[in-house]
Amino acid sequence: MAELTISTEEIRGALERYISEYTPETAREEVGVVAEAGDGIAQVEGLPSTMSQELLEFEDGTLGVALNLDVREIGVVVLGEFAGIEEGQQVKRTGRVLSVPVGDAFLGRTVDALGNPIDGLGEIEHEAFRELEIQAPNVMNRQPVKEPLQTGIKAIDSMIPIGRGQRELIIGDRKTGKTTIAIDTIINQR
Repeated sequence: MAELTISTEEIRGALERYISEYTPETAREEVGVVAEAGDGIAQVEGLPSTMSQELLEFEDGTLGVALNLDVREIGVVVLGEFAGIEEGQQVKRTGRVLSVPVGDAFLGRTVDALGNPIDGLGEIEHEAFRELEIQAPNVMNRQPVKEPLQTGIKAIDSMIPIGRGQRELIIGDRKTGKTTIAIDTIINQR
């Protein structure tokens, strides 16, 4: 059997090079545990620094939004397949508030609620992220409404002035045609 012939100086030199090149990296990560799960909501314990509307990541990669911030638990709405979420699973903070990717590349594409493409045309290059819950512009800073919105329903168009770009609320009992009015209005915009 051949004997190793490494001098102590070579070992010392190798160790010194390794030590001089070594830069320790630490990453602080807050991890909680699913205490209860059911109906698309998970109750998570152990994440005291979680922000409202923060995205949380479950063990299987599914994302959730922290909505109900109690002293002991956080109510998390699961934004994906709920079947894999079970008691005892680890959940970690992402540090990101609920936001979606935005950019010109999204024009003409079909995406899910989180901005992921579902049209089979490949990934979408985004320019930035935009938070979902943002402050609405002041009334004085908004563009004025200059054009009427025609619903195509003469009774509504003649009695109720609706401006294109305004938000409107359609209220009524069940089975009274609220959805029909909305769909007819959309179709009439062609």
